[in-house]
Amino acid sequence: MIRFEIIADRIDYQGCDTLIFTSKEAVRSAEAIDPGWKGYPAVAIGPATAQRIRELGGRVLYQPREFYGEILAADLTELFRERKLLYLRPEKVSFDSKTFLSRAGIELKEQVIYRTGCRQYRPEEAPPDGAIIVFTSPSTIHCFLKNFSWRESYRAVVIGRATLKHLPAGARVAVAEAPSIAACIVRAHAWAKAE
Repeated sequence: MIRFEIIADRIDYQGCDTLIFTSKEAVRSAEAIDPGWKGYPAVAIGPATAQRIRELGGRVLYQPREFYGEILAADLTELFRERKLLYLRPEKVSFDSKTFLSRAGIELKEQVIYRTGCRQYRPEEAPPDGAIIVFTSPSTIHCFLKNFSWRESYRAVVIGRATLKHLPAGARVAVAEAPSIAACIVRAHAWAKAE
C-alpha cells in the first residue's frame, strides 16, 4: 500500500551519542544516506528493527519492554536521561515523542530522513468481501482508504495500538501478539481458521 522516499542527503550527528529507530525503513534509509550511523549505539522500537540494525552491522543498545511510542518514551525518560538522543524518523509519526520527553526534561533531537506515500490501485483491485487485511502502520490504513472503501465484511489485523486507532469506526479488528509482520500473519491465519 505504501512506498518510501528518502528525503535527507546527510545525517546531522552533531551533539548526539545515541540513535533511535522506530522502523526497519528508518534503518534502511540511514544506511543509504550515511553508513556512519553504525558508529553510534541505537535504541530499537521492536524486534524487526533491532534485527535490521544488527544485520547492517549496528549495535542495539536497548529495546523497550513493549513496542509503543508511549512505552518507548517512558523508557527513554527512565534509562537515557544522560544520553544525547537523535531520532531518525519518517515525515509523519503516530506519537509525538519529542513533546512527551521535553515534559520530562529530556531533549530529543529529530531528523526527518524519509517519507511514505501511497501507491495507486484501481477499484477492481480491492480485496474481496470477507478478506482479512493486515495493516502494519497508520500509513497503510490511510493509503488503503485512499484507494478503497471499507466494507463491513472486511476484518483487520493490526500491528499495534497506534495503528488500531486509524481504522474506521466499527471495523472488526484483532491486534497481533507482537509488533511484527510475521505476528500479524499468524493472527490472520488463526482468525481465518476459527471461522
